[in-house]
Amino acid sequence: MEDNKLIAPMSRIHMVPMDVINGFEVRPGMYEINGATAIPCGVNFTVYSYGATSCELLLYKRMEQEPYAVIPFPESYKIGKVYSMIVFGLNICDFEYAYRVDGPYDPGRGLLFNKKNVLLDIYARAVTGQSVWGIPQNNFYKARVVRDDFDWGNTTQPGIPMEDLVIYELHVRGFTRHFSSGVVNPGTFDGLRERIPYLKELGVNAVELMPVFEFDEMKDFRMVDGRPVLNYWGYNTISFFAPNTSYTAETEFNREGNELKRLIRELNENGIECILDVVFNHTAEGNELGPCFSFKGFDNNIYYMLTPEGFYYNFSGCGNTMNCNHPMVQQMILECLRYWTATYHVDGFRFDLASILGRNEDGSPMSKPPLLQSLAFDPLLGNVKLIAEAWDAGGLYQVGSFPSWNRWAEWNGKYRDDMRDYLKGNYGMWETAARRIMGSSDLYDPEHRGRNASVNFLTCHDGFTLNDLYSYNWKHNEANGWGNTDGSDDNRSWNCGVEGDTDDENVLFLRHKLAKNAFAVLMCSRGTPMFFAGDEFLNTQFGNNNAYCQDNEISWLNWRDREKHKEHYRFCKYMIGFRREHAILRKALLRSRTGYPDMQVMGMDDSSKVLRVVFAGCDEEGQEDMVCLALNVFWERQELYLPSLPTGMGWKIAVDTGKEYLKAGIPEDGALPLAGNSLSMQERSLMVLVADQL
Repeated sequence: MEDNKLIAPMSRIHMVPMDVINGFEVRPGMYEINGATAIPCGVNFTVYSYGATSCELLLYKRMEQEPYAVIPFPESYKIGKVYSMIVFGLNICDFEYAYRVDGPYDPGRGLLFNKKNVLLDIYARAVTGQSVWGIPQNNFYKARVVRDDFDWGNTTQPGIPMEDLVIYELHVRGFTRHFSSGVVNPGTFDGLRERIPYLKELGVNAVELMPVFEFDEMKDFRMVDGRPVLNYWGYNTISFFAPNTSYTAETEFNREGNELKRLIRELNENGIECILDVVFNHTAEGNELGPCFSFKGFDNNIYYMLTPEGFYYNFSGCGNTMNCNHPMVQQMILECLRYWTATYHVDGFRFDLASILGRNEDGSPMSKPPLLQSLAFDPLLGNVKLIAEAWDAGGLYQVGSFPSWNRWAEWNGKYRDDMRDYLKGNYGMWETAARRIMGSSDLYDPEHRGRNASVNFLTCHDGFTLNDLYSYNWKHNEANGWGNTDGSDDNRSWNCGVEGDTDDENVLFLRHKLAKNAFAVLMCSRGTPMFFAGDEFLNTQFGNNNAYCQDNEISWLNWRDREKHKEHYRFCKYMIGFRREHAILRKALLRSRTGYPDMQVMGMDDSSKVLRVVFAGCDEEGQEDMVCLALNVFWERQELYLPSLPTGMGWKIAVDTGKEYLKAGIPEDGALPLAGNSLSMQERSLMVLVADQL
């Protein structure tokens, strides 16, 4: 049977107008397709509002502020709460669009309908007026219809198991904006694409992009000491379905998203997954004093959590809180993630302040949040990574207890805090440190959470960089303009004796050693490691631990540091490769022939100073894999005693951050054989040893 007898292709559907409104031929549209969609005869517009009494479609010439046409939806074009209309003869390259919605205005009940407000389509695939970074948009937002004809070719997604990932968190603009990046299109998706060979050389196999949904960097624009500050990070979403057009090298009229798709395609072709940092916990509309440009105008009392008086709950710390477990909002979020998965081939999502996604409409935590459960079991999302930042700004902290259905992973904030404390010298925390290194089973019971729930990290965009973690005791956020009151005071950092920059060689040696200790232990811990871009060459933010508003050298990566700190870069590259070569660090293998268990802490008690964690196993081909991670965070030398090995096997030194046995901290030509089973460890140092055949 021919295909067209089974289902009529869109190009063969013959639709005829049914009405003429203000000079435009129209007919009822396709109600189940949200947003604006190009079809052969014109454009289908579908929009919904639970409380609206009427809706108008506004058409604009490109970049104009006054509509050239206003087309009201006839009441007969409304089914339930959904308005849908096909407008014939429209060329998507010739117009932009928005809506006006009427209905009751009663702020005390959370109703903000106002026919004067021009509203951005919640399902807009592209937003106008935001294409040039740092230029404020004019008055209101409009949308464009996007032609989705990107050619993915034969590209397949890597599908890397969670335990094999090494996640590299980065800011698209800051990654290449500095002149030292040497790219043709700095600060853009294309600029990042130019740096893919670097990512491959470093060895990471997943990038986690800080927000790339359309946002307004000019929100809360201020001048501080003659310097502009703005919303650089992008955690203030305008449109969940549209890419941030100011991250493109060129304006992509009606093909918005193609540059991002090229980036993702090329990442995938090089074996690198792309994870998006998504912000569903709040929007850029803010609180009672904020603008009304989209969600507020369509259904304020549905999209946001409101107090009984109609004010905004602020569990996000950003003015409003999305009402994620209302059925309409659930549907929107699910459709959004499906869209990015299917249309952009995204490999995973990291959910900012994800505990908000588990709050009920009154703000109370839910034991089985329907949104989180829907995302966990949605078939289209079945292969993407779901990673939660398992806390929010309202005090809900769920690390280890985030509702998961054995599907969600978490940013392990306790790994960060506990390991920071231990690594800076709190040697009495060895038991806690050992649990974190061995996968945090006290937080993530393997029986109920599997073995891939923990995303381990010591640094991320929020807080000190790795360099600053060992260069500053206190935050230095004066450039943000809030009198150094913003940002966390709980940094668990140590300046090694001098605050900030220094020429003291002893202090610098100690700082570099501690940074290597931190990176090495991260790569030798069970769970998925993640680190912040630039940590591999000791990038600094000059002590700023909340650089959300700094679009300048504070946040931009200075690529000259790669040469300045080339020893540290080589060390990090080596440790990533070491993790890749030793599967026992990532997962349990078959039982080791040495008799040692999968993981164990060797011979520790409260008086011990050297923490020894031994990983042992055998792969399916019978190859033995045994690694000993030894940490001396004490301020004096300690003797390291290694476990005995069967006859014919011996220990080799693979890492020595004290640089006593390995001059560069890593081997020049293979791991160094050790005579015997003991050696002296330098103070505040780390060693990694591997068992091998003699």
